[in-house]
Amino acid sequence: MTLRSLSLLVSLAVCTPLVAHAIEFTPQELAKASTLQHRLLTLDSHLDTPANFHRDGFDIQQRHDRNALSQVDYPRMVEGALDGGFFAIYTDQGDRSETAHVHDRDAGLLRLMEIREMLAAHPDTFQLALTAADAARIKAAGKRVVYISMENASPLVDDPSLLSFYHLAGLRLLSTVHFANNEFADSATDPKGAEWKGLSPAGKALVDEAVRLGIVIDQSHASDAVFDDLIERMPVPFVLSHSSAKAIYNHPRNLDDARLKRLAKAGGVIQVNAYGGYLIDTGKSEARKAAEAALMEQLGSDYDGMSIQQGVALKKGLEEIDQRIPLRKATLEDFFAHFEHILKVVGPDHVGIGLDWDGGGGLADLQDVSQLPRITAWLLRKGYSEKQIAGIWGGNLLRVMQQAQDHAAKAAAATP
Repeated sequence: MTLRSLSLLVSLAVCTPLVAHAIEFTPQELAKASTLQHRLLTLDSHLDTPANFHRDGFDIQQRHDRNALSQVDYPRMVEGALDGGFFAIYTDQGDRSETAHVHDRDAGLLRLMEIREMLAAHPDTFQLALTAADAARIKAAGKRVVYISMENASPLVDDPSLLSFYHLAGLRLLSTVHFANNEFADSATDPKGAEWKGLSPAGKALVDEAVRLGIVIDQSHASDAVFDDLIERMPVPFVLSHSSAKAIYNHPRNLDDARLKRLAKAGGVIQVNAYGGYLIDTGKSEARKAAEAALMEQLGSDYDGMSIQQGVALKKGLEEIDQRIPLRKATLEDFFAHFEHILKVVGPDHVGIGLDWDGGGGLADLQDVSQLPRITAWLLRKGYSEKQIAGIWGGNLLRVMQQAQDHAAKAAAATP
């Protein structure tokens, strides 16, 4: 089992949480929030849903709830008034051998093909977005918006020049690193610690090329030193596609208040995450880890190789483990603690939503995208204006994209 699949098991079974109370909304609040979301453009900046495209039995047009593997599909996007977002090309970090670099290169290209194949198969319901303006046009046509992002740039190590191909194929958001250090940057969570003290020389060249192409840079998963390098190096703002507040939970994946303020000063945006292990200390014991490993062995498949039907069995198995070895599950109350803190530190013009759906995100009381109006209901309850909520639900992120694309176009025009 990979590091990625082990981490996902922390938050896949989000039933029977160990919490004192939950935030409640009235039917009237939820109806008002849903109506508002249908009127606004609503985008999530980090959807790991492409990880399901290859699974036996998965159909994005069909509803797959009560399933540990799936939180996003077309019916639940419609129900939760989610217009779309950034669909990630995720590649698990290999051992950094030459063989691993070739494997990562091929895995990234295959995931890109799977996204493009999904778009080709469902032209009436999903459409590729390439510019900041495309999202509103696609929504007006009654379709869901698909931007393409890359989480972990390891597919580019073997041949960094592939970035231009990815851009031509639709890539508009790029992160340099994931759980472990790679040839481009230090990770926030590599147990070995810093290797490059920020971006490597190759990482700086990759970021520069992304800026030239108009691709937005995503700092999530990278170390604080990478953040500092990006602030100093980039002529345009960048984003964190799925991160939270270190002041609320001191986890290396979260951002401290000083850097939050520097991000906002530079015009950037932080998209707040709903990955439980980054919101709270879940108190996961060795006995719990052993029980989860035994369940995966019983199901007879690694995480990436599971069918969608096995996801039903996985959810039932995790719920049974919850009864024997309870695990604290993050809730909306925990999420809103991060969300509210960040809003107070940087203001609503620099905050968005990136919940890490289908990649470990989700809460005990926000289990899939059908329940997203609960977030909007909270924003309305707190007194945020429709304009501010529109920014949080995608406008702020698209502003950064527009700046990146405008800068690239201006630089290209000035080049002889």
